[in-house]
Amino acid sequence: MSADEGTPRLLDAGLLARAVELTSAGRAVLGITGPPGAGKSTLGAALVAATRRAGIETVLVPMDGFHLANAELVRLGRADRKGAPDTFDAAGLVSVLERIRLQGPGGDAVYAPLFERAREAALAGAIAVEPTARLVVVEGNYLLHDDGAWARVLPLLDACWYVDLDDSERVGRLIARHVLHGRTPEAAREWVLRSDEASARLVARGRHRATLLVPAMEH
Repeated sequence: MSADEGTPRLLDAGLLARAVELTSAGRAVLGITGPPGAGKSTLGAALVAATRRAGIETVLVPMDGFHLANAELVRLGRADRKGAPDTFDAAGLVSVLERIRLQGPGGDAVYAPLFERAREAALAGAIAVEPTARLVVVEGNYLLHDDGAWARVLPLLDACWYVDLDDSERVGRLIARHVLHGRTPEAAREWVLRSDEASARLVARGRHRATLLVPAMEH
């Protein structure tokens, strides 16, 4: 969901002040990470809406847009664990972030892909980061991961916030999400405990590298 869809939740004033402060010297790139189901997308949408209301041009770039295509996952034998670090184009994300960092006034837009949950597929060139954007919010699981190309992400961020949520509540949210997108409750629980929780354990390893720990917003 983009920040303009639905009714974004109100952002804590302290978090808004931190985000605004990041842009005081020019463009800032802020990461929002945390385990699956913690509420990264909710926080990202609220942050984009709040900073725009404050007069700051903000763009959201979700990491999910860099999912490998389903056909490629099948070819690689990774379809049964979609969501693991090696089921994303991590180098592609790094390349886009590097272009965003180098983008100057009057330059061309930098385009990023968007993940469409209805199709479970990424849509290329769907998000335009214009040179006038002051804040770029990057949201996703593996922004603090330190393996392979993922290790090159954190140095490209000005700050990275980690969204914290009690595991039992987070797992419940994940199961409900998968049911909403068509899985049976049994299949949803199996997927969450096998795939999503494996990802959650990897994400938690990078928690200490976060700039700020942020309590999850109300669901």
